[in-house]
Amino acid sequence: MACHILVSLTVGVEELLQPPHCSSLSAKMAGSRKRSPAGPSKLSASLSAIWTDKHLILFKAEYTFLVAAVLWVLEIGINVWVIQKVAYTEIDWKAYMDEVEGVINGTYDYTQLKGDTGPLVYPAGFVYIFTALYYITDHGLNIRLGQYVFAGFYLITLLLVFRIYHRTKKVPPYVFFFVCCASYRIHSIFVLRLFNDPVAMMLLFGAINLFLDARWTLGCALYSLAVSVKMNVMLFAPGLLFLLLSEFGLIKTLPKLILCAVIQLFLGLPFLLVNPVGYVSRAFDLGRQFLFKWTVNWRFLPEEIFLSRYFHLALLFAHLTTLISFALKRWKRSGSSICALLKDPSERKEMAQKLTADHILSHFSHFFYVWYFHTLPYLLWSGGVKKLAHLLRVLILGLIELAWNTYPSTTYSSVSLHVCHLIILLCLWLNPTPTPQALQIESQNKAKRH
Repeated sequence: MACHILVSLTVGVEELLQPPHCSSLSAKMAGSRKRSPAGPSKLSASLSAIWTDKHLILFKAEYTFLVAAVLWVLEIGINVWVIQKVAYTEIDWKAYMDEVEGVINGTYDYTQLKGDTGPLVYPAGFVYIFTALYYITDHGLNIRLGQYVFAGFYLITLLLVFRIYHRTKKVPPYVFFFVCCASYRIHSIFVLRLFNDPVAMMLLFGAINLFLDARWTLGCALYSLAVSVKMNVMLFAPGLLFLLLSEFGLIKTLPKLILCAVIQLFLGLPFLLVNPVGYVSRAFDLGRQFLFKWTVNWRFLPEEIFLSRYFHLALLFAHLTTLISFALKRWKRSGSSICALLKDPSERKEMAQKLTADHILSHFSHFFYVWYFHTLPYLLWSGGVKKLAHLLRVLILGLIELAWNTYPSTTYSSVSLHVCHLIILLCLWLNPTPTPQALQIESQNKAKRH
């Protein structure tokens, strides 16, 4: 299914739930006295294991929680330093404030809402969240306070991402340094630009955490909220739909899809009542076009080709072809039919197994940097090419970061970005589809480790 969970540490829960073995109070007290040294001994054993493996802490996935906790605390200081020392750059914040101010003043016709950079093109959830930020930041004037609010969004997002990596234990902990501390671009997007993308992604990662906890209804609700902040989150919809069908079949999936739709209708209702066509065409405009000067990955093309509708249709066709190919050849279990997903899991020929964190994380796709940055390590370390050495993986992460930090982009930066993406895609394609027997063995091995 899809990507991210931090497992809470639980100590001795099973013992607390067990019935007492003795009826008398003295026997219970004696038993508790006998068990009391177990806490310190467990702690001592854990500390001893950490000390023994101290030279492997950065390389063994079992220490994900420890390394992630240290990096998260460091990130607090890094964000404060960035906010205090690096100049804020105005791009969209003032436009956001102008757009929501129009709603506050009573304008509910989406075609009449605009800011410095153009018309309002985000769904209603964006309006509500940034209206709250409008008031928190003194009508958008206290930008420094807004930066600290977005630093909070960043730290929450990081917690959700680390929770996923702690759950999957696929990526060596030293890589998390590149996931947080080393990325200038991501810090810039969150605390120096105050874009709406980080808010949408924070909600999305929260939804994925709920999916990993098997809380599908609540996860779908949070996913729909993420879509209501920025339509681009719908790029994750194909993977989510595949996961819902895999877990529930068609009939039980429909209520969750209806829930997502109802949330969109409810949030957009004040605007739909005034100008429904205007709201839908602006908030979910599929025909928007980027200017050539902002491109990161297509700089090597002539501008007329970049702006051509035929080129856009070709990209859409390639995207859909890739999704369908993965769904038919890589996502479904070996030997099963794609049509079997429509059936209830209990009626399928092969008994459906519970989806694991690895399955969930394998089915989401996203393309703007903040939309896929935090999942790059997972994509790289879960690929099927075993000879893709650690150093090469880190090099790919570095090249992608460099390409996104090159402004204006160049032919070389665009080409290198495409090469890195193609390598990742190829590795995912070559990743063998696990058989039910292999999944069962892997599940048993994980249970033994825990």
